[in-house]
Amino acid sequence: MIRVLLADDENLIRSALAALLALEEDLEVVAQAASGEEALAMARAHTPDVAVLDLQMPDRDGITVAAELATTVPGCAAVIVTGHGRAGHLKRALEAGVRGFLPKTVSAPVLTDVVRTVHRGGRYVDPELAAEAISAGDSPLTPREADVLELAAGGAPVEEIAARAHLSPGTVRNHLSAAAAKLGAPNRHAAVQAARRHGWI
Repeated sequence: MIRVLLADDENLIRSALAALLALEEDLEVVAQAASGEEALAMARAHTPDVAVLDLQMPDRDGITVAAELATTVPGCAAVIVTGHGRAGHLKRALEAGVRGFLPKTVSAPVLTDVVRTVHRGGRYVDPELAAEAISAGDSPLTPREADVLELAAGGAPVEEIAARAHLSPGTVRNHLSAAAAKLGAPNRHAAVQAARRHGWI
């Protein structure tokens, strides 16, 4: 039996994933978490074989959680599921030792196969995300700059971005101007467009 931990801050998605995985005879969802901190606590308590982690959670992202799991629960393989599969995320995930990386749009059979694959010691990266990452090249943006720029994409004011990113408004402004400078953009809107064009956000 493959013991699985699910971490996603969206209850509906997490419950749906749990129900899908429960249909498989060889998979058992032993714990669920709504945040990165909770995922780490659950992993220490239940020592799952595989952790299926949402990339974006309120307190810390799935990649950070995966990196911590590698040292605190070394027998647990991490799989990242994401609605935001940008190239920089994939690179960071692989560097953190993540064994699976796939979009939330995959089918249930693909997800269950990926869980089995990483449990056996294999890897799985969604082919489309891998192709995008290769064509995008290396991003000049730090992960934090990319996150802040992505939050700015909808035209949100600095205060709102700061609240969502758990940063001070001044730090957000610094990240936005650093990102714009690195991308040779005159303002944050142009920076967003440039970063999107290259697949960096």
